[in-house]
Amino acid sequence: MLSVRDVEVFYGESRALNRVNLSVADGQVVCVMGRNGVGKTTLLKTMVGLLRPLHGGVEFAGRDVTQLPPDERARLGMAYVPQGREIFPALTVRENLVVGSRRKRPPHEALDYVLGLFPALGGMLGRRGGDLSGGQQQQLALARALIADPKLLLLDEPTEGIQPSIVEEIAHALRRIKAEGRRAIVLVEQYLEFARALCDRFYVMEKGAIAWEGERSTFDMDEVKRFLSV
Repeated sequence: MLSVRDVEVFYGESRALNRVNLSVADGQVVCVMGRNGVGKTTLLKTMVGLLRPLHGGVEFAGRDVTQLPPDERARLGMAYVPQGREIFPALTVRENLVVGSRRKRPPHEALDYVLGLFPALGGMLGRRGGDLSGGQQQQLALARALIADPKLLLLDEPTEGIQPSIVEEIAHALRRIKAEGRRAIVLVEQYLEFARALCDRFYVMEKGAIAWEGERSTFDMDEVKRFLSV
């Protein structure tokens, strides 16, 4: 599904990613963890095309997409939910979903699907995105990404600053997506228990590089905590 090969990314003369390798199989949920500032968001932005690597490449669905802009990667089936959500606050919930669908009117089955994942949004379709709570905005951001039926969902800390009840609703939706087996997920997450319950494979970053990786069956809580502690 997705392969990141020996990727190096620089901000000016500062190296943000150092020969990073990562792979995601069809239907797999992969978690990227690490302290703040180690390169997790930079890695997601490189996957989606917002940043270009100086060295290495990105393959998606059997195609080299290293030089493709974000809109072309989106048409191939990537969807990105950035940290901070970045919904359109002046647009209604329905209008946000229409933008996400990239159509004048999203198919009924697509709208029904995302409202089935996030039922609370069904009663808010006429409300402006900016009037929603932070947790509701996160649900809207996820629904907006999913309504176009992507093959790969890239999530940057979807539980950050969210109340526990909505964290559980998001976890339930992601578990359902995983059970469907139709799309892969790359999840950047600091909440260790949330990630451990959901993910199949883990990558832990330190100083712009992969410091530890493993399958769920070999997940070592103490080892991962060592890389996450301040």
